[in-house]
Amino acid sequence: MPHLFTRRSAVSVSWLLLVMIVPVGTVRGQTVEDQLKSLKQELEELRRSEAEKQRKLDQLQHRLEQLEAAPAAAPAAKPAKAPAVQPVAAPSPPASRAEEARSALDRELEAIAPQESTTQRADAIWARQVGGTQLRLIDISLDTLLAAGTSTADDEELVSLQGGAHDPNQRGFTLQQVELSFSGAVDPYLIGEAHIIYTLGGVELEEAFMTSTSLPYGLQIEAGYFFTEFGIINPLHPHAWDWIDQPVINTRMFGGEGLRSPGVRIGWLTPLPWYAHIDVGMQNADEGEFTISFDGDGGIGGYPAVPRGVHNLGDMLYLMRLDNFWNLTDEIGFKLGLSALHGPNNTGSDGQTWIYGTDMKVRWRPKENFRGWPFLVWQTEAMKRDYTASYFLGGTPEDPGTGGHGHSHGDEGPPMDEEELPPLAGSILRDYGFYSQLLYGFTHGWAAGLRFEYVTGNGEGVNEGGRAADPFRDNRYRLSPLIVWQPTEFSRFRLQYNYDNADFAPVKDASTVWVGAEILYGMHPAHKY
Repeated sequence: MPHLFTRRSAVSVSWLLLVMIVPVGTVRGQTVEDQLKSLKQELEELRRSEAEKQRKLDQLQHRLEQLEAAPAAAPAAKPAKAPAVQPVAAPSPPASRAEEARSALDRELEAIAPQESTTQRADAIWARQVGGTQLRLIDISLDTLLAAGTSTADDEELVSLQGGAHDPNQRGFTLQQVELSFSGAVDPYLIGEAHIIYTLGGVELEEAFMTSTSLPYGLQIEAGYFFTEFGIINPLHPHAWDWIDQPVINTRMFGGEGLRSPGVRIGWLTPLPWYAHIDVGMQNADEGEFTISFDGDGGIGGYPAVPRGVHNLGDMLYLMRLDNFWNLTDEIGFKLGLSALHGPNNTGSDGQTWIYGTDMKVRWRPKENFRGWPFLVWQTEAMKRDYTASYFLGGTPEDPGTGGHGHSHGDEGPPMDEEELPPLAGSILRDYGFYSQLLYGFTHGWAAGLRFEYVTGNGEGVNEGGRAADPFRDNRYRLSPLIVWQPTEFSRFRLQYNYDNADFAPVKDASTVWVGAEILYGMHPAHKY
């Protein structure tokens, strides 16, 4: 879901407001606490409207210029009566009061716009003021991901181990992707985004959607072609991942490309005293490789598959997600999410799939930091899939009414053009797993991390060799240490080692080393930790 602040814009706003708050004491007889309360209300308005945010920022910039041009004011007297909500603190030196104000503002910005924000404030190639709204057409960026590496696994095993479509999966060099992105506030009511990617396999549209900005009651609508808002990793583009490759559990649940599809999502920012956001979505379930756990390409566990198509609302894919965020202390933020998906699968008229997930992120950043360093981020996701396969009714080429091949799937879909298979009993295949990663930014520009992953399941399926021989359902774990060097916000270099232990491989243990480089051009969200 697009948010309204990036780290860069949030920091900029924080410092602008700080200058307003601390002209050596008070301004116009207000205490710091009074000003802070007023600014909190302004920040909430900024979060709710992208267009309104631009206008407010212009006003704040003008106010800043006025304050910088004016002589420093003498400290004002303490008000005779304290505010009803919060007592006025004892007088303190200007530096201490400034630090308190800055910390409080940072906490408000973090609560309103968690660090996972993906929408940026950037200069546009064309902009115009229309009433109280500034139209921006359009922000353009180009992001390139390149990796190189080697492995003890052979070429065929390496492709299965690195199941993500943008994972490096061969010895030597891999162009993971080149992403061209467009975004802008096209009118007072909508923001538009489009992302087009190039790989050696060709050019494809990754996302193209519009997002509302002016609905009341904390509501927001997103419509178009977009990643499903399930968990943390799935909605992110590969350049926003901390590690070079996609977690194994995401590949297993959502395929190499991630779960994305045309549809609509309705979001609601609840009035709860903490950041609590609910998403409800409906998308197509029959988008081929992008919806593999549903009515997409292939069947899980070796079951033959015939796409069902869309006949009614029961053939759609449905999402429910709850996102929460709390500031535990001035330096620690905690995010907790719960997700659920339901939709049909392509094993027959009775086939259906449920996917459940939970995710959490804990971030520590001291008040005294240099451009965000040091920091510590702990992130974990766990998922479970219940894949209910329908009975497969086999037959012979002589059976009447089967198109000459004898296959029926319990529905009125087209006949299958594949070799004869015996009848297959229905089954529930369950797969589950998790990843957990810890990333520590120990000095400016440098970070080190460790990620652990484990996936397993039950229900053998119908493929030869059962679950143990299936690279997308076997028992498996991976350990991945990582070193990151980020000289600027628009370039990044990573060194990652993978130790893989997978049942499907003839040699279960594999060691792989990847080196990744990223270069970012133009107006695009910078990396956040």
